[in-house]
Amino acid sequence: MTVKDTIKNLREKHGLSQEQLAERVMVTRQAVSRWETGETQPNTDTLQLLSKVFDVSINTLLGSPRQLVCQCCGMPLTEDSMISKETDGSFNEDFCTWCYTDGMFVYKTKDVLIDYLIGHMPNPDNMPDHERRTQFDGYLSQLEHWK
Repeated sequence: MTVKDTIKNLREKHGLSQEQLAERVMVTRQAVSRWETGETQPNTDTLQLLSKVFDVSINTLLGSPRQLVCQCCGMPLTEDSMISKETDGSFNEDFCTWCYTDGMFVYKTKDVLIDYLIGHMPNPDNMPDHERRTQFDGYLSQLEHWK
């Protein structure tokens, strides 16, 4: 879905007129109209405001142009409900809700996360824990949070 379609669909879903949306994000009604016709796109600050108004990630507002992945555990973030939020309610598209909540990381060290994964992830090949630990460590070490 394109940015123009996403904004229009979300506005209508929330029962807002162009004027009402414009007031909430401090722009003119004409600006909202231009977004919805594809003539222009909201700037970064306005995208953040729209994200809060509609309670969706900026990635969703932009039509999901990139696949988000938690930079702590590596889980694909396929729905906005999986994306963490900061204490002010804004989305933090770098982490999932299970790794980062209320402005804090749940797993204080990579070893703590690996211990959790070993205890909770399926092991269909019955690999020994030390091999699984090495495998998890190799994958997690590629993520921004653990570099």
